[in-house]
Amino acid sequence: MYLLARLLLLFLWPLNASSAEESKCYGTSDNGRLESGWQLPTAGSNFSAYSSLGVLAGRNYVHSKISRAVVDAYAMMEKQEPTKAFVYGESGFREGGKFSPHKTHQNGLSVDFFVPVVNSSGQSVALPASVFNKFGYGIEFVGTGQYRNLRIDYPAMVKHLLALKQAANRHGVKIARVIFDNELQKQLFKTPEAASLRTELAFSTKKPWVRHDEHYHVDFMVPCTPIR
Repeated sequence: MYLLARLLLLFLWPLNASSAEESKCYGTSDNGRLESGWQLPTAGSNFSAYSSLGVLAGRNYVHSKISRAVVDAYAMMEKQEPTKAFVYGESGFREGGKFSPHKTHQNGLSVDFFVPVVNSSGQSVALPASVFNKFGYGIEFVGTGQYRNLRIDYPAMVKHLLALKQAANRHGVKIARVIFDNELQKQLFKTPEAASLRTELAFSTKKPWVRHDEHYHVDFMVPCTPIR
Protein backbone atom coordinates (compact mmCIF):
# COMPACT_ATOMS: atom_id res chain seq x y z
CA MET A 1 0.00 0.00 0.00
CA TYR A 2 2.85 2.38 0.92
CA LEU A 3 4.65 1.69 -2.35
CA LEU A 4 1.44 2.13 -4.35
CA ALA A 5 0.70 5.48 -2.72
CA ARG A 6 4.26 6.69 -3.32
CA LEU A 7 4.17 5.69 -6.99
CA LEU A 8 0.77 7.35 -7.41
CA LEU A 9 2.06 10.62 -5.98
CA LEU A 10 5.15 10.52 -8.19
CA PHE A 11 2.98 9.89 -11.25
CA LEU A 12 0.41 12.57 -10.53
CA TRP A 13 2.68 15.46 -9.55
CA PRO A 14 3.94 16.52 -12.99
CA LEU A 15 0.38 16.57 -14.30
CA ASN A 16 -0.86 18.60 -11.36
CA ALA A 17 2.03 21.04 -11.55
CA SER A 18 1.61 21.75 -15.24
CA SER A 19 -2.17 22.09 -15.23
CA ALA A 20 -2.88 23.57 -11.79
CA GLU A 21 -4.16 27.08 -11.28
CA GLU A 22 -1.63 29.66 -10.13
CA SER A 23 -1.59 30.19 -6.38
CA LYS A 24 -2.68 33.28 -4.46
CA CYS A 25 -1.33 34.07 -1.02
CA TYR A 26 -2.89 36.17 1.73
CA GLY A 27 -1.49 37.73 4.87
CA THR A 28 1.83 36.72 6.37
CA SER A 29 3.66 33.52 7.17
CA ASP A 30 2.38 33.62 10.76
CA ASN A 31 -1.13 34.82 9.94
CA GLY A 32 -2.17 33.88 6.44
CA ARG A 33 -3.73 31.51 4.00
CA LEU A 34 -3.22 30.18 0.49
CA GLU A 35 -5.40 29.45 -2.51
CA SER A 36 -4.59 26.72 -5.04
CA GLY A 37 -1.39 25.58 -3.36
CA TRP A 38 0.89 23.24 -5.30
CA GLN A 39 2.14 20.02 -3.73
CA LEU A 40 5.88 19.54 -4.00
CA PRO A 41 6.96 16.30 -5.71
CA THR A 42 7.49 13.39 -3.37
CA ALA A 43 10.91 12.64 -4.84
CA GLY A 44 13.29 13.36 -7.68
CA SER A 45 16.60 11.98 -8.85
CA ASN A 46 18.51 13.77 -6.07
CA PHE A 47 15.88 14.64 -3.46
CA SER A 48 12.96 13.27 -1.49
CA ALA A 49 10.28 14.43 0.93
CA TYR A 50 10.90 13.89 4.62
CA SER A 51 7.96 11.53 5.06
CA SER A 52 5.47 9.70 2.84
CA LEU A 53 2.95 10.07 5.67
CA GLY A 54 3.51 13.81 5.70
CA VAL A 55 2.93 13.88 1.94
CA LEU A 56 -0.28 11.87 2.24
CA ALA A 57 -1.40 14.24 5.01
CA GLY A 58 -0.88 17.15 2.61
CA ARG A 59 1.87 18.86 4.61
CA ASN A 60 4.09 19.75 1.63
CA TYR A 61 2.11 22.39 -0.26
CA VAL A 62 3.53 25.76 -1.32
CA HIS A 63 2.75 28.72 -3.55
CA SER A 64 3.08 27.81 -7.24
CA LYS A 65 6.06 30.14 -7.73
CA ILE A 66 7.84 28.61 -4.75
CA SER A 67 7.20 25.12 -6.12
CA ARG A 68 8.89 26.02 -9.39
CA ALA A 69 11.85 27.59 -7.58
CA VAL A 70 12.37 24.62 -5.26
CA VAL A 71 12.25 22.07 -8.09
CA ASP A 72 14.51 24.17 -10.32
CA ALA A 73 17.07 24.50 -7.53
CA TYR A 74 17.24 20.72 -7.17
CA ALA A 75 17.71 20.44 -10.93
CA MET A 76 20.60 22.89 -10.70
CA MET A 77 22.15 20.88 -7.88
CA GLU A 78 21.86 17.69 -9.91
CA LYS A 79 24.08 19.29 -12.55
CA GLN A 80 26.52 20.84 -10.06
CA GLU A 81 26.70 17.99 -7.54
CA PRO A 82 25.17 14.85 -9.07
CA THR A 83 26.19 12.62 -6.14
CA LYS A 84 24.52 14.72 -3.44
CA ALA A 85 21.27 13.67 -1.77
CA PHE A 86 18.77 16.19 -0.40
CA VAL A 87 15.67 15.96 1.78
CA TYR A 88 13.06 18.65 2.26
CA GLY A 89 10.77 18.96 5.26
CA GLU A 90 7.38 20.53 5.87
CA SER A 91 5.95 23.54 4.06
CA GLY A 92 2.21 23.92 4.64
CA PHE A 93 -1.32 22.89 3.72
CA ARG A 94 -2.92 23.37 0.31
CA GLU A 95 -5.10 26.20 1.63
CA GLY A 96 -2.54 27.42 4.16
CA GLY A 97 -3.67 28.44 7.62
CA LYS A 98 -2.47 27.27 11.01
CA PHE A 99 0.16 24.56 10.69
CA SER A 100 0.87 23.00 14.07
CA PRO A 101 3.44 22.66 15.58
CA HIS A 102 4.94 25.44 13.42
CA LYS A 103 4.26 29.08 14.23
CA THR A 104 4.60 30.08 10.59
CA HIS A 105 4.16 28.21 7.24
CA GLN A 106 0.66 29.67 6.85
CA ASN A 107 0.68 31.35 3.41
CA GLY A 108 2.69 28.98 1.22
CA LEU A 109 5.95 30.89 1.32
CA SER A 110 7.91 28.89 3.91
CA VAL A 111 9.83 25.66 3.35
CA ASP A 112 11.99 23.56 5.66
CA PHE A 113 15.03 21.92 4.11
CA PHE A 114 16.87 19.25 6.05
CA VAL A 115 20.62 19.70 6.16
CA PRO A 116 22.52 17.59 3.60
CA VAL A 117 24.77 15.06 5.34
CA VAL A 118 27.67 12.72 4.63
CA ASN A 119 28.45 9.47 6.42
CA SER A 120 31.75 8.35 7.96
CA SER A 121 33.03 7.45 4.49
CA GLY A 122 32.28 10.92 3.17
CA GLN A 123 29.38 9.69 1.03
CA SER A 124 26.32 11.90 0.67
CA VAL A 125 23.24 10.18 2.11
CA ALA A 126 19.66 11.19 2.84
CA LEU A 127 18.98 12.26 6.40
CA PRO A 128 17.32 9.25 8.13
CA ALA A 129 13.92 10.77 8.91
CA SER A 130 11.41 8.40 10.50
CA VAL A 131 8.63 8.20 13.06
CA PHE A 132 11.30 7.34 15.65
CA ASN A 133 12.98 10.75 15.36
CA LYS A 134 9.88 12.90 14.76
CA PHE A 135 10.31 12.52 11.00
CA GLY A 136 13.77 14.08 11.19
CA TYR A 137 12.80 17.03 13.37
CA GLY A 138 13.93 15.18 16.50
CA ILE A 139 17.52 14.77 15.29
CA GLU A 140 20.06 16.80 17.27
CA PHE A 141 23.36 17.83 15.70
CA VAL A 142 26.11 18.49 18.23
CA GLY A 143 29.56 20.06 18.15
CA THR A 144 30.36 21.38 14.70
CA GLY A 145 27.48 19.41 13.16
CA GLN A 146 27.65 15.71 14.05
CA TYR A 147 24.86 13.18 14.56
CA ARG A 148 25.93 9.58 15.14
CA ASN A 149 28.02 8.67 12.08
CA LEU A 150 26.75 11.62 10.06
CA ARG A 151 27.98 15.18 9.72
CA ILE A 152 26.50 18.21 8.04
CA ASP A 153 27.72 18.75 4.49
CA TYR A 154 28.18 22.51 4.71
CA PRO A 155 29.56 22.97 1.16
CA ALA A 156 26.47 21.23 -0.28
CA MET A 157 24.23 23.34 1.94
CA VAL A 158 25.88 26.55 0.69
CA LYS A 159 25.46 25.52 -2.94
CA HIS A 160 21.83 24.57 -2.39
CA LEU A 161 21.04 27.92 -0.77
CA LEU A 162 22.67 29.80 -3.62
CA ALA A 163 20.80 27.62 -6.13
CA LEU A 164 17.54 28.45 -4.32
CA LYS A 165 18.31 32.16 -4.61
CA GLN A 166 19.13 31.87 -8.30
CA ALA A 167 16.03 29.78 -9.02
CA ALA A 168 13.85 32.14 -7.01
CA ASN A 169 15.12 35.13 -8.96
CA ARG A 170 14.33 33.32 -12.20
CA HIS A 171 10.70 32.99 -11.15
CA GLY A 172 10.32 36.51 -9.83
CA VAL A 173 10.63 35.48 -6.20
CA LYS A 174 12.89 36.79 -3.43
CA ILE A 175 14.19 35.07 -0.32
CA ALA A 176 13.31 37.07 2.80
CA ARG A 177 15.39 35.15 5.32
CA VAL A 178 17.01 31.90 6.28
CA ILE A 179 16.69 30.52 9.81
CA PHE A 180 19.45 28.16 10.91
CA ASP A 181 20.98 27.38 14.32
CA ASN A 182 23.12 30.33 15.43
CA GLU A 183 26.11 28.22 16.48
CA LEU A 184 26.04 26.06 13.37
CA GLN A 185 25.86 29.21 11.26
CA LYS A 186 29.43 29.89 12.37
CA GLN A 187 30.50 26.55 10.91
CA LEU A 188 28.54 27.21 7.73
CA PHE A 189 30.28 30.55 7.13
CA LYS A 190 33.71 29.00 7.66
CA THR A 191 33.43 26.98 4.46
CA PRO A 192 35.26 28.51 1.46
CA GLU A 193 32.11 28.18 -0.62
CA ALA A 194 30.28 30.51 1.80
CA ALA A 195 32.33 33.62 0.97
CA SER A 196 29.42 35.32 -0.79
CA LEU A 197 26.62 33.79 1.25
CA ARG A 198 26.35 36.64 3.78
CA THR A 199 25.82 39.20 1.03
CA GLU A 200 23.51 37.00 -1.03
CA LEU A 201 21.06 35.96 1.71
CA ALA A 202 19.78 37.33 5.01
CA PHE A 203 20.23 34.95 7.94
CA SER A 204 18.20 35.43 11.08
CA THR A 205 20.39 36.28 14.08
CA LYS A 206 17.60 35.87 16.62
CA LYS A 207 17.48 32.69 18.65
CA PRO A 208 14.57 30.67 17.18
CA TRP A 209 11.86 29.32 19.46
CA VAL A 210 13.00 25.79 18.58
CA ARG A 211 16.53 24.88 17.58
CA HIS A 212 16.94 24.80 13.79
CA ASP A 213 19.95 22.48 13.68
CA GLU A 214 18.61 19.62 11.56
CA HIS A 215 16.99 21.90 9.01
CA TYR A 216 17.16 25.40 7.58
CA HIS A 217 13.89 27.27 7.29
CA VAL A 218 13.56 29.49 4.20
CA ASP A 219 10.98 32.27 3.94
CA PHE A 220 10.32 33.39 0.37
CA MET A 221 8.77 36.68 -0.71
CA VAL A 222 5.79 36.93 -3.05
CA PRO A 223 3.31 39.84 -3.03
CA CYS A 224 0.36 38.68 -0.95
CA THR A 225 -3.06 40.23 -0.45
CA PRO A 226 -3.36 41.67 3.09
CA ILE A 227 -5.87 40.06 5.42
CA ARG A 228 -8.33 42.63 6.73
